[in-house]
Amino acid sequence: MAHFRLHGSKVLAVEITGDAVKAKNGSMVAYDGEMTFKKKTGGGEGLRGMVTRRLTGEQMEVMEVKGHGTCYFADRASEINLVTLHGEKLYVESSNLLCTDDALRTGTTFTGLRGASQGNGLFTTTVEGSGQAAITSDGQAVVLRVTPDYPLRVDPGAYVAHTGRLQQHFQSGVNFRSLIGEGSGEAFQIRFEGEGLVYVQPSERNTIGGEV
Repeated sequence: MAHFRLHGSKVLAVEITGDAVKAKNGSMVAYDGEMTFKKKTGGGEGLRGMVTRRLTGEQMEVMEVKGHGTCYFADRASEINLVTLHGEKLYVESSNLLCTDDALRTGTTFTGLRGASQGNGLFTTTVEGSGQAAITSDGQAVVLRVTPDYPLRVDPGAYVAHTGRLQQHFQSGVNFRSLIGEGSGEAFQIRFEGEGLVYVQPSERNTIGGEV
């Protein structure tokens, strides 16, 4: 299995010994050794993934990197966060997924109002299995724990990813600025309940649901 390590906070170094990884197309910045690169279509595998991509626009151009050596990946100087999966599922915005072990399965899942409010379609990317994944964030991500006693409310524009047994609930008409009297227009919050981790970035992407 490939070995992931951070080279600083904005470059991912992956040591490959005959195996393969999947990475965002165009994210390779350097490599040593012998590598092959093959473009693939991400955002879901198989017929269901293809249909989902056509219906929702949830897609990501990925490449398979295979060989022997070390490959370095980066994406517009974004901060990189390593996630180790042990049979669980990672939910992540497709634009924030940088690289995964080839053994990890990718797919799509319905997100409902959150996807609509962000303008990212109604589906988000899933990564499942055992291995490592690297996700990006605009600024250093904060990892927040959710427990049954402590639910979490998140601005959709700051959401990056989550793992664990979490349920999402969407509240319309409210954003964080409206709480202090500075909001305008329709907006959303995401309420996470259950047990798990949520990755939040300290920068808000633009959303359809209102200024956040």
